[in-house]
Amino acid sequence: MITAGDFRNGVTFEMDGQVMQVVEFQHVKPGKGAAFVRTKMKNVITGAVTETSFNPTAKFESATIDRKTMEYSYNDGNLYYFMDPETYELIPIDESALGSNFRFVKENMECVISSYKGKVFQVEPPTFVELEVTDTDPGFAGNTATNATKPATLETGAEIKVPLFINPGDKIKIDTRTGEYLRRHPRGRVPRARERLRSNKTEKKTLPRQRLFCLQIGVAHGAWAAALEIDATFPPHPASRAFHLLLEEKASLCGNAKISSEAGLA
Repeated sequence: MITAGDFRNGVTFEMDGQVMQVVEFQHVKPGKGAAFVRTKMKNVITGAVTETSFNPTAKFESATIDRKTMEYSYNDGNLYYFMDPETYELIPIDESALGSNFRFVKENMECVISSYKGKVFQVEPPTFVELEVTDTDPGFAGNTATNATKPATLETGAEIKVPLFINPGDKIKIDTRTGEYLRRHPRGRVPRARERLRSNKTEKKTLPRQRLFCLQIGVAHGAWAAALEIDATFPPHPASRAFHLLLEEKASLCGNAKISSEAGLA
């Protein structure tokens, strides 16, 4: 049981056979009369929002909403089957529990299933999804305007408005809450460019460490000429020029000293 005086945002309770959730509440103590709790609440199943006042001592049955992530598998008529990731059991859910945003869900996508006392009343798809455009008028190069749109059909059968530059076969990101187009999925050349960038960053991190070994040889053994020879075997690097000049200067000052076998590095 819960009293109105214990209301907090997000608390769910039963009232007149309906499951309600507190959206906002305010404890009011008027100068005259009894205190009350002004409450804005939402019907969890229908989504209707109402506002009313309760006596702080009014009691209600607590309502526990079960929310579980399941994977959409397939549908058979009006039944849609979701797989429980823990038991691998297929749970049938009636089409009436699906919202209009379910049109953006395809097989193997994860959804959040909300139920009360074992009865499913809501299926929430991912907030953002990436789907392929299967049918739309061909786009043309250079037209990157997003304010002008055209209809497009997605791989799930849903229809939305997309910018003129979108082509059949493009993958696009969609906000399932609004059904709005967000952006086009990067094409293959972009990931390759990013991979080259990551490779270059790795090279810049490893080469200075290699040249640090040359510096250790020069400092520990005075063998600057040997360090210079080793440095010359490494691939060119934007940051290596100044370091190479430093080794040349040290080698010219100290002479062509060689690393002795006694030093353990010959």
